[in-house]
Amino acid sequence: MSDSSTFLVKAPGMEPLKVCLNKQQYEVVDDIGLWEWTGPAWDEGAEASQWFSDYLGSPCRLVRFNTGSEVRNVDPRYVEGQQRIFFSDGYPFLLASQESLDALNKLLEEPIPMNRFRPNILVEGCEPYAEDLWRDIKISRFSFQCVKLCARCKIPQVNQETAIYGTEPTETLMKVRSGHVLRPNQNNKNKIYFGQKTVWNWKDSSGKGDGNMLKLGDPVYIIKKYPSLAEAAA
Repeated sequence: MSDSSTFLVKAPGMEPLKVCLNKQQYEVVDDIGLWEWTGPAWDEGAEASQWFSDYLGSPCRLVRFNTGSEVRNVDPRYVEGQQRIFFSDGYPFLLASQESLDALNKLLEEPIPMNRFRPNILVEGCEPYAEDLWRDIKISRFSFQCVKLCARCKIPQVNQETAIYGTEPTETLMKVRSGHVLRPNQNNKNKIYFGQKTVWNWKDSSGKGDGNMLKLGDPVYIIKKYPSLAEAAA
């Protein structure tokens, strides 16, 4: 990482905020919490705090996970070995397919974009919801394990451009993607599912190439599948 590496944040009506990605010293903020984890975090400074406070209309701090002293692990019930995360929801990757969204949009009166579901790995070229059954995959030279169907909260009901809250796609997903429909003999029948929570099997990934980077257009290989949705974790 170069000395000039920055994270650029933009918002309507605001000057862009540049956040340095390689500061040598940070102030520490205590009692930051996310789900089961509580601990100290690195504070990104007064300028970032003022920027977010002005835009959101409420006092804010921008913080970074304190990798120097803190550890937050992925739920060991679903992942073998030690997989660490920072301030992501619960897993480092969420995988979904464009075909799944296309199939859902055919059922909606108003189509929605993929940003409602916020995957950081988007694949295409498979059957709708084929990713439900994927267990072990490779993307380029990197090995991943799909460990758990992603149960969705109400965030997909929020328009990411206007922040307006609606009833879709949850109402439609409840009819076609609920546990009652997909896994009638399992628990969590009232949850709805879209996408797969995923981890990187770094020990099984090739060491060749230019760093640990996925690129647009990388090929995806399905190595192993679950026999049925009843046997997939959720």
